[in-house]
Amino acid sequence: MSAEEPLIADLFEVDKRLTLKPVVDFNSYLRNAFGEGPCRCHRCAEGEDQSSYSHAHSFTFEGRQWHRRFASTAGSDVAQVLKKAWLSYTKAELSLVGALDLATLKTFTDATLHERLLALLPASGLARESDGQWMLQAQAD
Repeated sequence: MSAEEPLIADLFEVDKRLTLKPVVDFNSYLRNAFGEGPCRCHRCAEGEDQSSYSHAHSFTFEGRQWHRRFASTAGSDVAQVLKKAWLSYTKAELSLVGALDLATLKTFTDATLHERLLALLPASGLARESDGQWMLQAQAD
């Protein structure tokens, strides 16, 4: 066995924490947080301008239009699945107030879902971006 073999083996090892149930559930949640097509709520159906909404309803991912599934994407819902995945992956509690370590969050979020993650955090009211830093906000709902 050469000295290079352990280094090569490390390159191909998958982080086993990515297969933990809460992490898998979080990625599945992100995949299902949006439905295909534009939002069909009464405000959007009446043609109101979304720029006046406090939280976005329609999004564009992968060159297609999507809408947020409101029944399952309230800030408290997002916080619940995020906290479980965070604890499982990092072995530390996630404080829901203050700065969010987005680099760590992206580490256990499937790369194909990063765009959805960055849309859902502010749309759900869980977090906001300020000067390049993501800040978590306490949930009242």
